[in-house]
Amino acid sequence: MSRINVIIVDDEPLALDILETFVKKVPEFELIGRCNNAAEAISMIDANKVDVMFLDIQMPHMTGIELMRSLDDPPLVVFTTAYPNYAVEGFELNALDYLLKPISLERFMKAVHKIKDHHSIQKENDNELNEDKDFFFVKADKKLMKINYNDITYVEGLKDYVILWLGDTRIITLQTMKSLEIKLDSKNFRRIHRSFIVNLNKIKALNGNMVEVEYKALLRQLPIGKNYKDDLLEIIGESRL
Repeated sequence: MSRINVIIVDDEPLALDILETFVKKVPEFELIGRCNNAAEAISMIDANKVDVMFLDIQMPHMTGIELMRSLDDPPLVVFTTAYPNYAVEGFELNALDYLLKPISLERFMKAVHKIKDHHSIQKENDNELNEDKDFFFVKADKKLMKINYNDITYVEGLKDYVILWLGDTRIITLQTMKSLEIKLDSKNFRRIHRSFIVNLNKIKALNGNMVEVEYKALLRQLPIGKNYKDDLLEIIGESRL
């Protein structure tokens, strides 16, 4: 199983310490951030590839529920709280699990199994979606438009929209980067930044923390997020002489 990037969000230092200890007991988990409030969590999600967020509900200024509602493309969420009355609302937001404080290691590991199962199922679904297809459809300009995978140079995310940069044009469609990432064949496409997915076949060069691609005979540079770089370098390394 690939690494699962995790952040923990809680305004209580002791709660963060406990969650950090638990997270570090799971070999597949990579703890990439501790956040004391919702603002820190939003910055962390904006700057990194976050797969799972352990999120406290009762926090000052912005609650965990308000935080989840504010995100266009939220990661998988496991709510943590001392208040059981929030459970229904949490599950209505499609939270994967709801941990009641004080959280025991046994109960935490049950949530971990759910995360692993969800992660595995998502990978299987991605593979099934991508089998034997070289195109898909998106809604744009009030019609369904056929997109050939090979025509895509890169994808750019803009809040609720994504821009498909094709060989000679661009298409703007209303959906999230995560939903489009599922449609794209992982053998040929990689997310290199929270806002960019690139067709590996269209890469002309890597230059530091930038990927160079050609669009309309001009080279464009796309940023590589720090938590996406190792994955990209591993793929590039497999084809290096």
